[in-house]
Amino acid sequence: MNYLELIGTFIGIIYLWLEYRVSIYLWIAGLIMPAIYLAVYYRAGLYADFGINIYYLLASLYGLYCWLRGNRNISSASDSPLRPRRMPKRLYGRLSLISVLLLLCIAGILIRFTDSNVPWLDSLTTALSITAMWMLARKYVEQWLVWMCVDAVSCGLYVYKELYFTAALYGAYTVIAVLGYRKWKKLMEKPI
Repeated sequence: MNYLELIGTFIGIIYLWLEYRVSIYLWIAGLIMPAIYLAVYYRAGLYADFGINIYYLLASLYGLYCWLRGNRNISSASDSPLRPRRMPKRLYGRLSLISVLLLLCIAGILIRFTDSNVPWLDSLTTALSITAMWMLARKYVEQWLVWMCVDAVSCGLYVYKELYFTAALYGAYTVIAVLGYRKWKKLMEKPI
């Protein structure tokens, strides 16, 4: 299975580079990478991560749609491309609540129906990833902050599960998330 993990890692690096550059092609890599990781995570017994990759496939289609449509589907009269922007304050509480509910539901499922030996960490990274992917589709700059948490926790989890290529990928993701946050903030503040 190492060859699949290695290919998934390579696609993941491309994905992250495209996300950092705010390239719409990130969504193409976002369709390929989860398809590969479905097999990797299932064999490793990371069932929530397996499930999140089904979500990633669907979220990549949604993100591609949002980025192609620009502001037309984001409650705006403008037809300009969707730019990185701040998330409205009214969404912080809602997304936090949704993330906690997802965490509890996913952990409950893993504890009750699987042999996972890391149900809480697996559920935490999955719940936050669902939230972050939605934020990415809307080009909210704060999505990088959520990814920093997900990536750091995932890095340790994958070392524990002996998925070393994937752990290295998520270590790099953590660093790039910091750089991506800075870059997107600068892009957001640039005049049109």
